[in-house]
Amino acid sequence: MRHAFDADFAVAPGYLNTPSIGVPPAHVADAVAEAVGRWRTGADRPGDFDGAVERSRAGFARLIGVPADRVAIGASVSQLIATVAAGLPDGASVLAAAGEFTSVTFPFAAQAHRGVSVREAALTELPAEVARHDLVAVSAVQSADGSIADLAALRAAAEANGVPVLLDVTQAAGWLPLELEWADWVVGGAYKWLLAPRGAAWLAVHPRVLERTSPVAANWYAGEDPWQAVYGLPLRLATGSRRLDLSPAWLPFVGAAVALPYLADLDRAAVRSHCAGLADLLLSKLGLPRQNSAIVALSATGAAERLAAAGVTASVRAGKARLGFHIYNTTEDVERVLEALE
Repeated sequence: MRHAFDADFAVAPGYLNTPSIGVPPAHVADAVAEAVGRWRTGADRPGDFDGAVERSRAGFARLIGVPADRVAIGASVSQLIATVAAGLPDGASVLAAAGEFTSVTFPFAAQAHRGVSVREAALTELPAEVARHDLVAVSAVQSADGSIADLAALRAAAEANGVPVLLDVTQAAGWLPLELEWADWVVGGAYKWLLAPRGAAWLAVHPRVLERTSPVAANWYAGEDPWQAVYGLPLRLATGSRRLDLSPAWLPFVGAAVALPYLADLDRAAVRSHCAGLADLLLSKLGLPRQNSAIVALSATGAAERLAAAGVTASVRAGKARLGFHIYNTTEDVERVLEALE
């Protein structure tokens, strides 16, 4: 058991796979376990989960710096981005980072039958390419190697050219301080740095683009009063971002309702200093440039195999061993990696 940032974590030494699956603090895991216990005895009613949904919605809003009434709930990043892709006009051009995670690009690429095109450019070149496109879609932190997008430059270019921006914060929210009120859409998944179960996701929609976002999964939960929208026509959706809500998977939102407010209450500068500090310590010990990101990718020969043999839990992405440092990691994990790669 490790104690960090006022929480206990039953994480194993050498666990550096948060970019794939985050490990919940005990109080989050306990909340989900208690919900499973109620489920097995039939103690809950559907409406009992509405509070958890709203707490998670507010927690995500705080983590990205937007009002809670902008946030819609869903099940996955790609499902929520599909509402943006479906709202694009025929023939629209989308700019994405080269090697971007496909949950960001595939929803747009799937609109090719309408003439929608997706063009890739190097992450550092995105601001210079904005003017040539109708929308920019990019992860704030790249999944493959932890590279951080220059959000200030991207914002300036987008505002100068009137081009909307969609940001995926799945690999950022939870360790990187974010203030994204300016962005048109901000999407994130629960099960990595946000330490909640898979099956919950959120999309913040700026009011100026709400009418350009299509409720392709329209359902009763997206009604102004969900419990009065369960039978019959006509279509009656909420007037704000909640019109994009997906009927929630209950247990993931139970966990998210505890995890996201916990993370939002932390000193986010201290969290980044801890997470990126450990990653940069590893890089410096290996003689590599620091990058001030919680995610690092190592291309040393046989790195993934040697790390696994030493009990380090990591992943392989784009041909490199990918490691991520969260609040439950310590210098012990850095030393384990160094020993494996000696």
